[in-house]
Amino acid sequence: MKLTKEVIGKELDLFEQHFKDAVKSRVSLLDRIMQYIVKRKGKQMRPMFVLLSAKLHGEITDASYRAASLVELLHTATLVHDDVVDDALERRGMFSINALWKNKIAVLVGDYLLSKGLLLSLENKDFEILTILSNAVKKMSEGELLQIEKTRNLNFDESVYYEIINGKTASLLSSSCGAGAASVSKDEAVIQKMRDFGELVGMAFQIKDDLFDYGDVAIGKPTGNDIKEKKLTLPLIHVLQKVDAHLKKEIIYIVKNNNNDKKKVKFVIDNVIHYGGIEYATNKMIEYRDKALEILHSFPESPARAALEELVRYTTDRAY
Repeated sequence: MKLTKEVIGKELDLFEQHFKDAVKSRVSLLDRIMQYIVKRKGKQMRPMFVLLSAKLHGEITDASYRAASLVELLHTATLVHDDVVDDALERRGMFSINALWKNKIAVLVGDYLLSKGLLLSLENKDFEILTILSNAVKKMSEGELLQIEKTRNLNFDESVYYEIINGKTASLLSSSCGAGAASVSKDEAVIQKMRDFGELVGMAFQIKDDLFDYGDVAIGKPTGNDIKEKKLTLPLIHVLQKVDAHLKKEIIYIVKNNNNDKKKVKFVIDNVIHYGGIEYATNKMIEYRDKALEILHSFPESPARAALEELVRYTTDRAY
């Protein structure tokens, strides 16, 4: 992401200060947790998409920084709540909030982050940006609940999978790009185009995440985590549609009942690879990426457009 840092490096530094200011609290325990959250920040891809989407259509403004902060506040809140739901003890190689401060505090911290995001927009009358992001939160909740509902019987097709990842992942990236554009432009057509662009990138991003379960570049071994969590992802869904009834029944039984048996999980992964699940999902990911680039290339050439293309390609080429 070298070009991205060159194009908006200074703006990202300014964003970090905006975000630190946005999460401050006068409650000492809460402020300590906020400092910990700031310290364990991730790659900040969503704020990058916000700022570059703004720069693609004008000059980055205070509203752009607030939009980026709102996106990061909402994203962080959902991660904190996800860790509680999943009983996860780690996040980005560091202890999760619930691991250090227990579930009750973690839930309240997530709520605090959500409320800070809402107030940040309301106090500055960023109503359109707030509307865009509020829709994303609704879709994310729906996506998670749909996945929980469908995981019970492990019998859904591709269209349901796309609906789940559209809600869980693509909606926030879509809103990030839309909010960035809305911070500098009132052109509804442009804002919608950026939302469509972000949605396609988000779909590609999640398929790439799902592919990691079948082979981690860094260690050369599959993780099988999604199988252990009984999640049906695109490589597996495709194979279940291809294999005979006996093998399909065997694979579903393993995912439901033997998902902690390493040999059985390896059997599932081997079949997914053998029957072309990886190749199929990879092609779908590239299809989404190329559709996103098609939208991006409809805008005039500029450093912001080149940096956005770099980010799009990073989502599908990344090693982790």
